[in-house]
Amino acid sequence: MKSFLKFAFALLLLMIVSVSFLFGVWPGSNVTADEIGKVDTRFRLLTPDDTVRIEAFDDPDIDGITCYLSRAQTGGVKGAVGVAEDTSDASIDCRQVGPIDFKGKLRNGEKVFKERRSLLFKELQVVRYCDEQRNSLVYLVYSDRVFEGSPKNSVSAVPIYSPANPGPGSRCKNHID
Repeated sequence: MKSFLKFAFALLLLMIVSVSFLFGVWPGSNVTADEIGKVDTRFRLLTPDDTVRIEAFDDPDIDGITCYLSRAQTGGVKGAVGVAEDTSDASIDCRQVGPIDFKGKLRNGEKVFKERRSLLFKELQVVRYCDEQRNSLVYLVYSDRVFEGSPKNSVSAVPIYSPANPGPGSRCKNHID
């Protein structure tokens, strides 16, 4: 009876995790990116083409910073039904688009964006660091899996400079936990 209960619990847990992945309901960053544009990179007859998408998202913890991502998306039958594993190719560029306002304390290496790249286990992530010496926020995009990541990555830095407020409040190190 105990082994049956363990099996039933494991099966239930597996079903919950699978449904969560399928519908994108998973703990972590709930930031969504706005699509700016896309280009087709491979024509596929009767199914969606492979594309490179350009998207933008705002840093959820710092007003005034927007990051732009370009990433490959696989089309075809697998892409149409959502089971294709997209490549790890991605690029990022972050810019100050308004007055910078820290909403609270930050952590170095904190995830500011994530997105599934396959049905299970692979995701694209953007993490943020504070370069204290240069007073800049550094954003890194990379792709990882549960068991194996990819060395493909891209980085972008946003200098924190405010001529109207040059005091200590404008230093990123003062907002890191």
